[in-house]
Amino acid sequence: MGGKVRKKAPASYFWPCSLNLWAPCLVGRSIPNYPMDTARYPNLIPAYEHERLEALRPYQVLGTPGQGLFNDFVGVVAKLFEVPIALVSLVREHDVVFVGNEGLPGVSVVAREDSMCSVAILQDALSVFEDLAAEPCALVNPFAAQALNLTFYAGQSLRTPGGLGIGSLCILDRKARQLTPAEGLLLQQLALVAQDLLQLQVTLAAGAAQLPALRTRLDGPVLESLTRLHTLAELRAWDLTAGPADGQRYTDARLDEARHLAQALHRALQAELAAAGR
Repeated sequence: MGGKVRKKAPASYFWPCSLNLWAPCLVGRSIPNYPMDTARYPNLIPAYEHERLEALRPYQVLGTPGQGLFNDFVGVVAKLFEVPIALVSLVREHDVVFVGNEGLPGVSVVAREDSMCSVAILQDALSVFEDLAAEPCALVNPFAAQALNLTFYAGQSLRTPGGLGIGSLCILDRKARQLTPAEGLLLQQLALVAQDLLQLQVTLAAGAAQLPALRTRLDGPVLESLTRLHTLAELRAWDLTAGPADGQRYTDARLDEARHLAQALHRALQAELAAAGR
């Protein structure tokens, strides 16, 4: 694909007030869905595209770009990985909409052939492109990344309960870099949280009567977990004050702790989704 694809590897801070799991942001304005040039980019369309689009349909209530919950979530993701850009995307029939956007102001929806997220949904493993300038991905339009000065991309597909890829959680940088094993594990775990949050919003849209009970059960654990992730992201300053060897150990320990927090949040959200489905 023109890039490396990595296989799966084995104090308190005030949380931004815009984080509101229950905000009424589920239904928003219509986003143009421009036809994709499938003749030029046929390999972006999987054989199961019809099933994938049907699976995506319930998530169309999330078609408004830049929602508060997901913006706050990717803001923390960007800090954890020390990158300027992090996104939660949904890959629609002809375009890609960013429901969570940190670092690309003014870019809310792009053509499907212009987004690396269209590549990420094609596989289960992480999609990693360390230097798109030197080694562009052959599956998408390379000029789109050049126009935005995007060089590094790492994305994990977001999947429906049935296993179909509908979007991605991704991090991007304007310079070439590598994704360490610890970072890869963390990105995969955070993608599971993003999947849960997407599914939770869809569940709430389908049954508003569940909202008060869900809020009572989840307000504390969710906000506590996300606040602690934010705290870990801010602790990067400690890594920079140590020598190279100690600094790397501090960084790995911080990322490992963030992964365990994300795992705990994933379990809590899964439990609530299971309860809501009964």
